[in-house]
Amino acid sequence: MSLPQLDLPVLYSFRRCPYALRARLALYLAGHAVELREILLRDKPDHFRSLSEKATVPVLWLADGNVVDESLEVMRWALTSPPRPAHGFDLELAQLDLPIIAMMDGPFKHHLDRYKYAARYDGADALSHREAATEILHAVATEKAKLWLAGDQPGLIDLAVLPFIRQFRIADPDWFDGSEALTPIATWLTAFLALPAFNACMQKYAVWQSGEAGVLFTRAAD
Repeated sequence: MSLPQLDLPVLYSFRRCPYALRARLALYLAGHAVELREILLRDKPDHFRSLSEKATVPVLWLADGNVVDESLEVMRWALTSPPRPAHGFDLELAQLDLPIIAMMDGPFKHHLDRYKYAARYDGADALSHREAATEILHAVATEKAKLWLAGDQPGLIDLAVLPFIRQFRIADPDWFDGSEALTPIATWLTAFLALPAFNACMQKYAVWQSGEAGVLFTRAAD
């Protein structure tokens, strides 16, 4: 399909999806401007489906017609395509190759889904999956010498991992907040949730309608 030339990259996103959130965070902190199109995953637009066979967010449609449809690759693109990085963040790309991300995207996400949405999985025992996910978080916590995995300031590794821990907390906030074993993780997550960048990236937008323009998503001028 021949795609028209665009003024800005288009980002198809879903606010609550952790994959889409880490893509938004990287684009925002790298200083890119995109046309954000908020969609509903239960009602995916035809154009969104046409761009990626996976039909999952995020999908970044570039001005040259190329498509980036993996969240970590959107993060890489954000930091290698003439960025204007924000101060106070460690945006070293090598962090995206650390094994913690594979552990969170693989085993942790497996248990998270079956804990949060146990009814969707035959035979899934929510509490068993919560316990398994908690063990993974304990392993992740041992990698934190300071508040952030990246060190003294939040980095790409933190931005890639914390959206999933946020989802884990949402499944049962009272249990999570009351768990002494998760205190180091909760402190880390609280610091993440207090970041102005997080709150900017979690702003609510109306669902995009075909034929309409999306919204301009970018970081305010420094």
